[in-house]
Amino acid sequence: MDSDHKTFMPRPCDDADELLSLYNASDMAFNGEKKMDAARSFAVKHLKLISTVGRIERAELKNVINWWARLDLGKTLSFSRNRLIECFFYVVGIVHGPDSGFCREKLTQVGMLIATVDDVYDIYGSLEELELFTQIIDRWDMKDMIKLPDYMKICFSTLNDLITEVASQLSLNDRLEVMPYLKRAWADLFKTFLVEAKWCKDRYIPTLKEYLPIATLSASGHVILLHTYVLLKCKITKETLQQLQDFPNIIRLPSLIFRLCNDLATSSEERDRGETAIAVQCYMNEEGASEEEARMYVSVLISDAWKEMNREYFTCSYYSKFPQQFIDASINLARMASFMYQHGDGFSSPGHQVKASIISLLLNSTSTNLRERDL
Repeated sequence: MDSDHKTFMPRPCDDADELLSLYNASDMAFNGEKKMDAARSFAVKHLKLISTVGRIERAELKNVINWWARLDLGKTLSFSRNRLIECFFYVVGIVHGPDSGFCREKLTQVGMLIATVDDVYDIYGSLEELELFTQIIDRWDMKDMIKLPDYMKICFSTLNDLITEVASQLSLNDRLEVMPYLKRAWADLFKTFLVEAKWCKDRYIPTLKEYLPIATLSASGHVILLHTYVLLKCKITKETLQQLQDFPNIIRLPSLIFRLCNDLATSSEERDRGETAIAVQCYMNEEGASEEEARMYVSVLISDAWKEMNREYFTCSYYSKFPQQFIDASINLARMASFMYQHGDGFSSPGHQVKASIISLLLNSTSTNLRERDL
């Protein structure tokens, strides 16, 4: 910075480690810290100039590949996305401790079922089928499954098996305690999927104020993070489970960032498919703004949410009853959303940047039989 410590010097900087440290520090900004915003802009500018590619690491993919192959959902539900490797890669970024392999496996399964059910609501199911599916999931009575079409029976049965296995690692009392909360999280997710399906069918564009509460839930962050809490073997109490179900900021903010990053990355493609209820389109319709103006506005919302998230992270680290490993996983969910969607939809149609990271992590560092063509 200059001698007054007010502005950054215009001279070139090519020290990748220093720039990356500065960039990471800027992620800790609070609202109103202009110097931190300037630091971020400076770091981004010079990192782009030197084109440094980061590296992410880890392994253990075989079990989830075998699980997915045994289910054979890709063949049975041919309309659904098969993004197993991208899903595992995302999960590695959320929970990366060396002793968290089982957690990663189950979270990958959770993510794949979320993507499958999302496609059921977005692409395949009739509105009548979706309404019935949502009602049955809300009651979670396996006897009702007979009323569903075959493809929904498969989804419900697989989902029930998964949450049963997630809870099976707990003591009997904790298992009985947590199961209703897991079921409620999925039921709430399906309800938001149904709202969005109705918006799409009716060609209805909600206001941003109407859209964001629904879309933040439909991003599925609350489902992922509740399962993370259980799988990390955090302390199970009625009080903590109720706090998690009430969608606290430590879950709401990363979910909001997840949703808005996704919307920015996929807005044009989803609008072409007829999906009108996304943040960019909501703002354009409400304000009469151009797409560029709307995208800028959504980018500001993401930046503001990050600053609020930073404050929440520090507050929770010192004062909340949530363990630090869960707090870290929550902010990592938002970090991975920023990473996966910064160059387009890195989950559904990964570009070169995401593919290169996956290859570096999963293909070059493990002895699997995967190839780049599988991505």
